[in-house]
Amino acid sequence: MKDNYTRTNQEDLKEITKLCDLSLDIETNCHINIQETQSGDEDVGDIFYRFVILHAEDDVEEAVRVQDILQNDFCIKPGIVFAEMASGKHLLENLNDALRSSAWTIILLTENFLNELWYEFQSYTALFSALTIPNKQNTVIPMRPRNNPLPWERTPFILQSIRALHEDSPGFAEQVKKIFQEGKYKQQKAVWEYRKKNGEVSKQLDW
Repeated sequence: MKDNYTRTNQEDLKEITKLCDLSLDIETNCHINIQETQSGDEDVGDIFYRFVILHAEDDVEEAVRVQDILQNDFCIKPGIVFAEMASGKHLLENLNDALRSSAWTIILLTENFLNELWYEFQSYTALFSALTIPNKQNTVIPMRPRNNPLPWERTPFILQSIRALHEDSPGFAEQVKKIFQEGKYKQQKAVWEYRKKNGEVSKQLDW
């Protein structure tokens, strides 16, 4: 039992420490177009969102579809997808803003998840923030959408250990209600407002 626990922790540590290597790869190979994200009319830092959806570049339409379901069918709003982040900022700045200015982070698990280094980096950064920032605990939600879901056996180990939302599950609606609780949202928003008032919201995450 103890050996299994130790192995599990070692696997988690390996996955989390990949952040440093991924960060370096992104910075040094940043032929990624920093203007890739679509233009937004409002600065994300001025709004506290109930959720942000992190997604692969090829999954923008799927992310928007999921956003519409959560907002229109479950009245969980406002929400934002990463592609809607304001242009003109570095991708890492936008990622920082997205994580700081939302109550929950949804990681869209599709077949495209493993194809993009940047998306993998986003996901591990969200997990890192959930582990290191007290009020962010239990706020990362892996989600397998109806279209092109990533099979469990191909999901990175650390994400396998987190209960995921399954859109095709009969209990999907009940899961959504249990996760997106009003009390948790208000608590997160209060922390965000306090930090914003004291000029801490825009502070970069410590890798």
